[in-house]
Amino acid sequence: MVDTTNFQADALRARIDAYDWGKISQQIDREGWCILSDLFEIPECDLISRLYGPTDAFRSHVRMVRHGFGRGEYRYFSYPLPSLIGSARTALYPRLVPIANGWYERIGNAVRFPKSHADFLERCHAAGQTKPTPLLLEYRQGDYNCLHQDLYGDHVFPLQVAVLLSEPGADFTGGELVLTEQRPRMQSRATVVPLGKGDGVLFAVNARPQRGAKGDYRITMRHGVSAIRSGLRHTLGLIFHDAA
Repeated sequence: MVDTTNFQADALRARIDAYDWGKISQQIDREGWCILSDLFEIPECDLISRLYGPTDAFRSHVRMVRHGFGRGEYRYFSYPLPSLIGSARTALYPRLVPIANGWYERIGNAVRFPKSHADFLERCHAAGQTKPTPLLLEYRQGDYNCLHQDLYGDHVFPLQVAVLLSEPGADFTGGELVLTEQRPRMQSRATVVPLGKGDGVLFAVNARPQRGAKGDYRITMRHGVSAIRSGLRHTLGLIFHDAA
């Protein structure tokens, strides 16, 4: 197993704290997604990519074609998470809580999220959602991921982060992240998110509010990955609720 304990946790937290979270909140309210540029440094991306394989770092292995999810595969991490991944999840969560609570208030959901990720995980685990959900995805030529939502139980945190660990145009071609919005009484809208190696994208897990002339309404979102034309693409998924 590749050791991830030597990375600089303080540097990662500093990068996260340095983002303009006011602007991020505005963009994700407007679009349902926002790029977190250079969330991981290049050596950190390579370190995580090298974890992929049949080791005790992972609790399960999913081949998408067996389930009709697309083509490609992914592995869910086991607890304890590798230090780099656990630290990223813990540091991002409190920055996202104000957005999440604001969304739930606007859509009339009485649920509110605690300030610390540890407290939220206690809520998940008390409800039987005890399996870690961070995952590492691997795509090769011809692979793709169908549009979907990452819902694993009754307790769902409404935001998640995906980090591209490979270099577009060098490590792979194709393989764009695609987000779709299903809007009431309107045609669905698709967006291709431009990511570089190390960039994260923050986006809605399921639904988000959108301001209209008569107040807020709900937009349902899904995400997927277009077909890989060549090469190898690795992605880290950071989901903040655990699975049943």
